[in-house]
Amino acid sequence: MDNVESHTLNEPPAGLYDLSREALEALLASWDAPRSLALELWHALYRQGAADFDALPLPEALRARLAAETPWHVPRVVDRLEAPDGATRKDLLELADGQRIEGVLLRYRQRRSACISTQVGCACGCTFCATGDMGFVRQLTAGEIVAQVLHFQRELAAQGESLTNLVLMGMGEPFLNYENTLAALRRLLDPQGLGFPPRRITVSTAGVVPGIARFTEEGLGVNLAISLHAATDALRDRLMPINRRYPLAALLEAARTYAARTGRRVMFEWALIAGVNDSPAQATALAALLAGVPAHVNLILLNPTPAYPELPSPAEAVAAFTAVLDAAGIPHTLRQRRGGAIAAGCGQLRTRNSTQRRQDATSPPNGSQVHTEEHG
Repeated sequence: MDNVESHTLNEPPAGLYDLSREALEALLASWDAPRSLALELWHALYRQGAADFDALPLPEALRARLAAETPWHVPRVVDRLEAPDGATRKDLLELADGQRIEGVLLRYRQRRSACISTQVGCACGCTFCATGDMGFVRQLTAGEIVAQVLHFQRELAAQGESLTNLVLMGMGEPFLNYENTLAALRRLLDPQGLGFPPRRITVSTAGVVPGIARFTEEGLGVNLAISLHAATDALRDRLMPINRRYPLAALLEAARTYAARTGRRVMFEWALIAGVNDSPAQATALAALLAGVPAHVNLILLNPTPAYPELPSPAEAVAAFTAVLDAAGIPHTLRQRRGGAIAAGCGQLRTRNSTQRRQDATSPPNGSQVHTEEHG
């Protein structure tokens, strides 16, 4: 993982979705097209969800030139799994170069949320994460990140609905693909485009401290979540190798700075693993770690994965853990579980064929029960 921040291997050539609004304006201007056409084209791409060149509001000759000179790949759905209750769906999407990623759509009573990937695979190697188990393949471009959002948005629009929330908690570590992630966020926030409210977007990191520091200064107003999962360096080193590079003291200092500079609280993710990180001692260490930090802890029962043999915490351990947080005044939520029945929960995403994906969902290790959960 030492050099992952420099990984740009095998990125595909820039396509239509990779062009910023300014770059698109410049391209059309270089072809002597009226400036107004650039905004119409931008609206067609991001507001109307156009998915092929014939749907673009351009004169025929200009449309033909754009098609000839600018690649445009809309991810193709090659597999889909849907939870029995219809509330969670996982799509396996194929990119222009044949690489594949997974994205998740979650339906709530008042919300429609999409969980989006930022890399093909991941180099962080968290022991409980299926994506980390597959290793790092390549970065996603800004356009490939945005294309996932547009994919779910188009499908919801056909049903008279729309996305309300986005979480960058799918495959990959967003801050190890910082430039592309940031460009995608600016595209998603653009009021002339998708126009997502900042408070309805959450970016999750495994704890890349330099990325958190840069993100603090961007002023985007989106939410920050940190995957914590352990309150001592010794345990976090075991669960999350990234801690050896960015230990807890540095991580919490970055979180404090983020909260102070942005006025926003930090969300800390904690997967409860039976006999590993669910003891009152870990809860006490967590309360001490977060003392004075504007924070909210999102607790979630571990999602089983084929390569990690541990089990989710039993109810009595959860009760003892949360009692410590209550006594210390640490805000926390035990999140509703969704997606586990189709291996679409936190830590379960990886690119597999249809048969393997169903086996991942229905055959957890050690005979543990598969529950449904909220992703991300």
